[in-house]
Amino acid sequence: MTMRQVRQTLLIMLAAGLSAACGASRPVKYYALDNGGAAAPLPDSSPVQFPIRLLVGRVTASHLYRDDRLVYGSGPVQLGTYEYQRWAEPPAGMIQDMLIRSLQSSRAYRSVSGLRSNARGDYIIRGHLYSLDEVEGQALSARFSFQIELFDPKTNTIIWSDSYAHDEPVTGKKVSDVIEALDRNVSGGLSQLTSHLAQYFAAHAQERTPAQ
Repeated sequence: MTMRQVRQTLLIMLAAGLSAACGASRPVKYYALDNGGAAAPLPDSSPVQFPIRLLVGRVTASHLYRDDRLVYGSGPVQLGTYEYQRWAEPPAGMIQDMLIRSLQSSRAYRSVSGLRSNARGDYIIRGHLYSLDEVEGQALSARFSFQIELFDPKTNTIIWSDSYAHDEPVTGKKVSDVIEALDRNVSGGLSQLTSHLAQYFAAHAQERTPAQ
C-alpha cells in the first residue's frame, strides 16, 4: 500500500468515526416549573386588600443559576451541572416570573409587574436565588433556597426581608421526579414568602403612603 493510499484509508476511518460519534449523541431534555402551587386568584369583582403597586426586580443569583443546565450537589461543598438535562430558561428568570405570578394571583395589590424603566410603583421586591438543585445523599432531595426583600424607593431603604430554605424529598430516581419535587418546593416557598409579605403590609397599614 502506497503512502497516498494509507492517508486515504486514515481519512476514511476518521470520517466514519466522526459520523458515528455524531449519530450517537444524546438528545438534550428541557424542563420547566409550572407554578402549580400558586394561590388561586380571587374573583375579578373582589377588591384588592392593599392599594399598593409592587415592582419585582430581576432576581440575582450565581452564574450556575443564570445558565440553563440543571445543578446537582455531590457533596457538602461540591456542585456540578448536567450536560443533557436543562431548564427551558435560566432559573433566575424563571423564579422571577413565578414570583410575579404568585403575587398577582393573590389579588392583594393594586398591581404587580416586573421592574422596567417606565414602570411606576410604591415598593420594589428584590430577590436572590441561593439554590435550586438536586441534592444527593442517603435520600435524594430537591433544594430551594431563596430570599426576598422589600425596598422603599422613597426612603432608599430595605424595610422588610424574609427567606425560605427547604429540602423536598424526591419520591423517585428519575430527573423528572426531581423536577416535580422542585416544583412543589418552589411553589410552597413562594406561597409562604408572599403570605408573609401580605402580613407585613397588614401590620403596617397605617404607615403606608402609596404614590398617587
